[in-house]
Amino acid sequence: MSKKAFIFDLDGVIVDTAKYHFLAWQKIAKSLNINFTLEDNELLKGVSRVRSLDIILGLGNVQATQEQKDQWLIQKNEDYLSYLVDMDESEVLPGVFKILQLLKDKNQGIALGSASKNARPILEKTGILSYFDVIVDGNDVSNAKPDPEVFLKAAQLLNIDPKNSIVFEDSVAGIQAANIAEMVSVGIGEETILHEADHIFKDFTQITTSFIEKLIS
Repeated sequence: MSKKAFIFDLDGVIVDTAKYHFLAWQKIAKSLNINFTLEDNELLKGVSRVRSLDIILGLGNVQATQEQKDQWLIQKNEDYLSYLVDMDESEVLPGVFKILQLLKDKNQGIALGSASKNARPILEKTGILSYFDVIVDGNDVSNAKPDPEVFLKAAQLLNIDPKNSIVFEDSVAGIQAANIAEMVSVGIGEETILHEADHIFKDFTQITTSFIEKLIS
């Protein structure tokens, strides 16, 4: 059995923090008289904080100075972090613990590849930090997905060839980044949205031991 790199996105893939991003962005949007819905929130998946704000401003056709944008970005992050204070392992999505433990038992390389700049505290609060050999987050990269930088860096730190790497993602941009890097892409979510992925599962409860073993072999 060979050693592969298994790289996981964070928000919406292994922990349920996407709802907190939505609430924080919605608060900013409301202050600007922009109607920001859950459907609009889909546009922000896998997108950097700066780009997310630009998308929201575009929805409301709001013009702003860089100073204003900087202040809103700070406010958004403060609101988001306030929601995370009471996070615990219940925020880990169904089936994730089982897959992480399986990979650990089989001595596979496990990495986080996320745009989040709050990845470490989230992993600590949810009790899964110890599963990860490598963490690459928004503090470590300069290019947002679909640029594959975050995944390539994770594979490099694990000392595993990108072609022997598997990425779990819930966003179109993330799947595209994995494909560009010539990694195996596993979509977590809706098939209609993530159709570019090599494999698609509704959630981790649908991923079998045999599927993982096939990826390793």
